[in-house]
Amino acid sequence: MIAAKNLTPEVRDKVQAMLTPHESLAALSVWADDVREERPETGPWHYIDIPLAASTIDMEHECPAGNCVVAKIAEFESVLKNKSADPALRREALEFVVHFVGDLHQPLHCADNNDQGGNKVQVTFFGQPSSLHAVWDGGIIRREKQFGAQLAATLESHITPEQRVAWARGSVEHWALESHALAVRVAYGKLPAGAAANLVDDYVNATLPVVEEQIEKAGIRLAHLLNEALGN
Repeated sequence: MIAAKNLTPEVRDKVQAMLTPHESLAALSVWADDVREERPETGPWHYIDIPLAASTIDMEHECPAGNCVVAKIAEFESVLKNKSADPALRREALEFVVHFVGDLHQPLHCADNNDQGGNKVQVTFFGQPSSLHAVWDGGIIRREKQFGAQLAATLESHITPEQRVAWARGSVEHWALESHALAVRVAYGKLPAGAAANLVDDYVNATLPVVEEQIEKAGIRLAHLLNEALGN
């Protein structure tokens, strides 16, 4: 929803031409998860396992054969740029790019502590058993009092013109390392000590602003990628 608001009029029309009349970018955003079971080869495309102690990306080691979120965003962006590509392939590329830019901004999709990106870290979240990864996938943002379009509009309204310019800078690799740093400093760094950490208000208060800003950045950066790929 945030990305759609930040497309150029020309690109907005081109995107809409790739959709059915009542579809939206937001509606497309879950497709890549929906097909994971029938297309298991796409599973590794949703993340990149940058070791927690690393400060750079070793693509050969962490993205074997180009099977990671960083490489796939670039690959599908190239398909979108190719005006002569099969329309069905361009639409699929759009569906993947929309989802993967979101995944890239979830810090635990860009970090690993020998725990499958926090999937093996068992926590209690407001009394319910969960994994750290699941808490970051949706648990934290669900503590917000707004949802869907209302939340998207609120977050979009908070983005300053300076942030729109600054956040569009940098490469996909740079954005992944930014997410990785947040995983180190916040997702893992704010965990209370002890096994099966009990996460309540203190953890949400420390992490919700980060989650919200990552959603804002993802929207601006997705719009930037689509404006670049489909413009002119």
